[in-house]
Order: sequence, then structure tokens, then C-alpha cells
Amino acid sequence: MSAAALDLDEYREHVASRLPVLETVRLPLDEALGAVLAETVVTRWPIPLFDNSAMDGYAVRAADAQAGARLRVVADVAAGSPDDPPLASGEAARIMTGAPMPSQADAVVPLEHTELGLAGALPGSAPPAWVTITRAPLVGANVRRAGEDASVGDPAVVAGRELGPWQLAAIASAGHEHVVARQMPRVAVLSTGSELVAPGADPGRGQVPESNSVLVAAALRAAGAAVVSATVVPDDEDALRVEVERTLGDATARLDDERLGDAATALDGERLGVDAVVLTGGAAVGAFDPVRAVLGADGSVRFDAVAMQPGRHQGFGMIGGTPVFCLPGNPVAVAVSLELIVRPALRAMAGHARPERPRFRLPAVTGWASPAGRTQVVPVVAEAHGVAPVAGRAGGSHRVRSLAEATAFAIVPPEVERVEAGDLVEVILCG
Repeated sequence: MSAAALDLDEYREHVASRLPVLETVRLPLDEALGAVLAETVVTRWPIPLFDNSAMDGYAVRAADAQAGARLRVVADVAAGSPDDPPLASGEAARIMTGAPMPSQADAVVPLEHTELGLAGALPGSAPPAWVTITRAPLVGANVRRAGEDASVGDPAVVAGRELGPWQLAAIASAGHEHVVARQMPRVAVLSTGSELVAPGADPGRGQVPESNSVLVAAALRAAGAAVVSATVVPDDEDALRVEVERTLGDATARLDDERLGDAATALDGERLGVDAVVLTGGAAVGAFDPVRAVLGADGSVRFDAVAMQPGRHQGFGMIGGTPVFCLPGNPVAVAVSLELIVRPALRAMAGHARPERPRFRLPAVTGWASPAGRTQVVPVVAEAHGVAPVAGRAGGSHRVRSLAEATAFAIVPPEVERVEAGDLVEVILCG
């Protein structure tokens, strides 16, 4: 452990400098949401593929479609139709949005610019024999030209972009059903503490409902990770060794086969193999805290005091190439550690160019004290007029209810000992 508390940014850089970048994988589009594209996707076809109508109406020769002109309707073209009906002078074709333009038409008159109005395309209605134009179109009016959005070979989505609904739609439109993307981290969650009972159980004296694994798993999924297990482990060194071995799988040699005995042998074939492990609780200096004893014994995981409130006690290291994060046990400290340390680390592993959320500066609605020499992270309610600590006060890493009401974290730098009403405060929107 370091003799002096590390600056928060220094600690985050220590973590970031050791992170691996995950391999690439070929994914179907319906499994790629949230992944980072590793190879640029280019369009296979022009977009649109062909000249098509942007409106429900009538495909015409613009020269014939003057206001008051009466045109004979000779065809009906629906979306998906392969037809290319010929149009002579004085003729029109009823056409639906997205349908291919007849080769001899150069404009579309929308339904509302005819004497029939919108009634001219009632569901199931046959096309009229004649249509009268009430407003003349310009050449090219309401026509989507082939390739006007993209030509063959144009980038549809460039490498490095996170794949959201819009990007996935663009890739599908470009003619692809798979992408090459960075793997999403597979993470195991271990919540330690002999006082923990299931949320729905009736706690006895000294027991509390276990919430950290729920908090961590949900936060990791929201960050784009896949949570492969969430396990509660008592404050017992041997039990923790067994669970860490099972979790890390082939990524590590056994921590202590001699002490595990038969339990280690029973692990064969059960190892999960993950990209990261997040532990909560047991990372401090309490007499019954097992995490330091198990993971810090050989120096694989380093435990530090970080100049941050809450979340002072942190552990991080690599076991067999797998990042292991050891967080405090108090719920608000866990939430802060997830936001400022774990979330950006996992997103960096998954290839995100900007792994952190944007930060904004908003005025404080009310004042509060901040500890000298430490970065203070305060659950706040952020609104248009500013931010205020939940329940009107800052501090209290055990106040899990404050998280339910908060919509953001306010970040107060270590040199500030008091935030006054009206001061601009750095804010991360994450509620």
C-alpha cells in the first residue's frame, strides 16, 4: 500500500496504463448493440438503390403537370413493385412512398396537390381513371435519386464508433448483417461480507440485505459489459480463494492449491474465464477483511489509499492478465468507484475512444463543505437551474437511498474546502 494517498487522477492513470484491449469478434447486428466497431463498414449498394418516390402521389412528366392539367392514370406502382410502366405525354401513374420511379417520369405530385386529395389513396382503393393537378411540381420534386445518400464503397459507419440503433440501421441499409467489433467485456462480480443476506430474506442481528452485487451488475450492464456471474462470498479467506479461482479460470495459476486441497480439485471444469473481476467489500484494513489477505499477498493486486471521498480504499491489479478491481463495501463508495474507475476502464478495454461520460459545469443551488485534500464526489439532483446534494447534505458513503434520488455526481476538486451557492461545479449526469 502506498504511504500517502494517491491523487484520484494519478490512480486512474495507474489503472488505465495496465488495461488490455479486447480482441475483435464477428457479430450479427442483433447482438452488436453497444459494441465498438473495429472495421469500417462500407456500402455494398447505392443508397437509395434506385430513384424512388418520397411521397404518396402521382408520378408525372413535370412539363405535363401544370396547375389545372387533367392527366390519365395508366398504372399503379406500390413500394416493392418491379414494374416500370411507360408514361406517354398527358399520362400519370399513381405511386406510393418508396416505390421505384417510372423511367419516363421526372416528378411526383403529392396527393394533396390533386383534386382528389388524400382520398386518392385510401387503403385498398383502385387508382382513379383521371387526376387533376392543383399545384404544378418542379422537375425532380419529391423524388429520391439513386445514390444521393451514399455511393457504392462509401463508409456507412467508421471504425471506432459505438454501435447504437442509428448506426446499426445504417449498416443494415448498407447491405450488411454482421459487423467486426471489439468484444464486450465479460465480467464477474463478487460481493464479500459475512453479514450479507439475500435481499428478500429477513435479516437477523448484525445482518443486512445484500445490494452491492445488484448495484455493480446493473451498472456494468449499463456500461456495455456482460455480467457472467454475481456471487456473494463470506469473509473467509479460503472461500474467497475458491471463488476467485473458479471465476478467473485458465487466466491464472491457482492462488494456493495447498490450502484449498480438495476444493481446488473440484474446480476443474467449472472455471468461468472472464475479462475482468469486480469485488466489493473487504478491501480496507479491518481485522476480518479477506480481500487484501488473498489478493494482495503476492503483489498481484495493489491496494492504495486514494484521495477521494467516498471510495478511499481501492485495489487494482492483474491476475494472469485479467484486471481485478477491489472496491469498498459502502454502497455510495461503490457507485462512485464504478463511475470514476471501473466504468471507464471496461469501456477502454472494449475500444471506446471516449470511455468516460461528458462532464458539465452547473451552478450549486446550495452550499456544502468538502474535505481538504480529497476529491469529493457527491450524489446530487441536477436540474436546469443547478445542482443540490440529495437530502440537502453531502457525505455518507452508506446512504444507499441517496443514490435512488440522485441524477448525477458533482465532482469537487481537492483544493476546494467549501462549495458556495452559485459556484460552478463539475457534474457527471449518470442517474
